[in-house]
Amino acid sequence: MILCEVVLILLTVHLLSIKLPEQQLWLIVLSTSAVNVYTSMRMQAEEPVTELEIFSQICIDVFAIAALLYLTGGASNPITWVFLLPLIITAIMLPQAYAWYMVILTTSMYTMLIAFNVPLPSIEPHIPDSTVMMSNMESYQMIQHAHDMSDKSYFSLHLFGMWFGFVFSAGLVAFFVVELARTLRVQERSLSQARENALRDERVVALGTLAASAAHDMGTPLGTIAILSYELEQEYPNHRYPELYDKMRIIQQQISRCKEALSVMSASAGEMRAESGGVIRLIDYIDDVIMQWRSHQPDTKLNYFIDSDVAVEAKIIAELTLTHSLINILNNAAEASPSNLGVEFHASWDLDNITIKIRDFGPGFPQDIVDSAGKQPVVSKKRGLGVGLFLTYSTINRLGGIIKLYNSESGGAVVEITLPLLNTETTNDDY
Repeated sequence: MILCEVVLILLTVHLLSIKLPEQQLWLIVLSTSAVNVYTSMRMQAEEPVTELEIFSQICIDVFAIAALLYLTGGASNPITWVFLLPLIITAIMLPQAYAWYMVILTTSMYTMLIAFNVPLPSIEPHIPDSTVMMSNMESYQMIQHAHDMSDKSYFSLHLFGMWFGFVFSAGLVAFFVVELARTLRVQERSLSQARENALRDERVVALGTLAASAAHDMGTPLGTIAILSYELEQEYPNHRYPELYDKMRIIQQQISRCKEALSVMSASAGEMRAESGGVIRLIDYIDDVIMQWRSHQPDTKLNYFIDSDVAVEAKIIAELTLTHSLINILNNAAEASPSNLGVEFHASWDLDNITIKIRDFGPGFPQDIVDSAGKQPVVSKKRGLGVGLFLTYSTINRLGGIIKLYNSESGGAVVEITLPLLNTETTNDDY
């Protein structure tokens, strides 16, 4: 608005040669600029801007507009359309009460400008002096003709001013309304995303509560099974019953896995173990994840690809929840792929982020899983995807990462995970 005011003053004074009180006009422009400088400094403060402050700022704009119009013809100035701009902004940004206050203020300013204003003497119509008519009729006719031309010019200039005022005001209204509407849409999307995250967190908390309850209920039966399996192993030694002994060993291994998983979910110590993790080298963490997954899937073929130029310095927080998420994705990929093709594991990183791509060679993701992944647990678990994938999404998002599901053009499904890393400077600062 300040820029437009400067342009209008320069055009009116120097292009249209209309005499205006320039000093007073420039003083108003400078005062408005000073208020804007203060506003810019106020925006740097940490205190939130209140509705009353916003309304006060808009009122200052209204008074500045009224002062400019007072010095340039008052209500006869065709730029009086600009009073609509602060009214529209108030109606969009502030509660309804402030909008009605702004209606009263702008209407009062407009009404006062009808009675109180500085006229535009250089373009207002003139009435010929009656004494000239009595002295010289020919001179009077010439003067009357000149005044008629002046009145016509004044009328044309006024029409042009009304047209320009409408175009100028319409442009300003469109600009501010579009910007405000865009800002409101961005806020709506942010609120929608926050509500979606809150809903997902509620589901995760509910699942965690059920998991803790299940861990408590299953602890005793698993302990009983472990004791019985140990007694059976003693009763049926390896040298007499080798096949049965091998099967008992497998049962004991599976019981140990279940007990380890339940210990993570337990309410007493599981929270600390699941959430905490130390800072280690990224390449060591990836090797550890692959080794743990290998212990679960020793017969699955794995194609392992590493692509990075800064492998030595890259570090990551090794959280147990993240490890379980990666193992869960690898297990799902192994179940979907044919045994002769296996799974592909791609890892590439720089100083800031790591990108992990886990690909299988199965039929690919159904569209419903791609659409609902991360929003809620999948009801149908045909490919081993369900609560595990939902919790994986929550873990990756909690760590500040991004997870994407898509189907490869050459066949199979791909899970792409991007996670932030700890570079050397960040690690030193943290310590």
